[in-house]
Amino acid sequence: MYFPRFLVGMLATSVLVAVWAYLDTGSVGKGVIWGVIAAFLLQAGYFALVFGLVYGRRNTEQEAKEAIPDAAKQPVKRAATPPQGRA
Repeated sequence: MYFPRFLVGMLATSVLVAVWAYLDTGSVGKGVIWGVIAAFLLQAGYFALVFGLVYGRRNTEQEAKEAIPDAAKQPVKRAATPPQGRA
């Protein structure tokens, strides 16, 4: 995910939540607090997503490295080569 695009979306969502909380409660303080909570939850979700992608990639690379020796143990089938004679 492209980080600047995420950042703009996170800020827009946080402001929207803050405005919504202000309109619902009539309190600027509660609106700001809800906006900060929304930003924190979005950032935590983004961190979890990136961590999952990085950990998953590392795990996949590790499985690939473990699979290579298994493939090397299997016998190699070679095609029969026709006899080469002198012309």
